Amino acid sequence: MTTLNVNGRAQSLDVDPSTPILWALRDALGLTGTKFGCGAALCGACTVHVDGQAVRSCVTPIASVAGRQITTIEAVTAGDDRVGRVVRDAWVRHDVAQCGYCQSGQIMGATAFLKSLPKGAQPTEAQIDSAMAGHVCRCGTYVRIRAAIADAARALA
Repeated sequence: MTTLNVNGRAQSLDVDPSTPILWALRDALGLTGTKFGCGAALCGACTVHVDGQAVRSCVTPIASVAGRQITTIEAVTAGDDRVGRVVRDAWVRHDVAQCGYCQSGQIMGATAFLKSLPKGAQPTEAQIDSAMAGHVCRCGTYVRIRAAIADAARALA
């Protein structure tokens, strides 16, 4: 048994400790907002937060995160996470999503990035691009993603 703290709740799972977080979330806990993309930590679709840091869940075993706080897209965009709600609202205003497949990972990456900035800081395009490097959008909405992140930063200031 492995106990994970997911979205503020302790969850005991009877799964192999080497199971990636992604599959524990999706298969054992039914939290399907986190997506499988590449399985090699290259595309960012599977991004979750572990103790506030963006982590690729497809390659991170649950044994390495036992006792740490795991936050998924479900909690970031629907819970008490102000930054997550602001990012989600900016995503809608800028009509970022096309197919939507990568969006949970993109939002998780953007939220972690904005939380890492000093209060009121306005990131440059280069900083946004650097923070979001490795998040692949097959539809190519990168210009809208960048605009939504900048908009969210302004709204949080």
